[in-house]
Amino acid sequence: MTKEEVKTKLEQLQMEDILELVVDAEKGYLEELELVESIGLVYDRELNEALIQVLKELGVKIDYVVDEEEQK
Repeated sequence: MTKEEVKTKLEQLQMEDILELVVDAEKGYLEELELVESIGLVYDRELNEALIQVLKELGVKIDYVVDEEEQK
């Protein structure tokens, strides 16, 4: 998915908070994001992978952290 396709899909799903991450990344306001890899940002796996790729392309460093529940 292209950046525009990801943004359109987020708008359609009314995921304003997630869409704002992309907009902030475009403006250079988002440089780093901590993320639990097993959880991701959105439930839709394809959209999640596309979203993470778009953020990386926009220069956002993704730091994967371990979910505390996974450690138990």
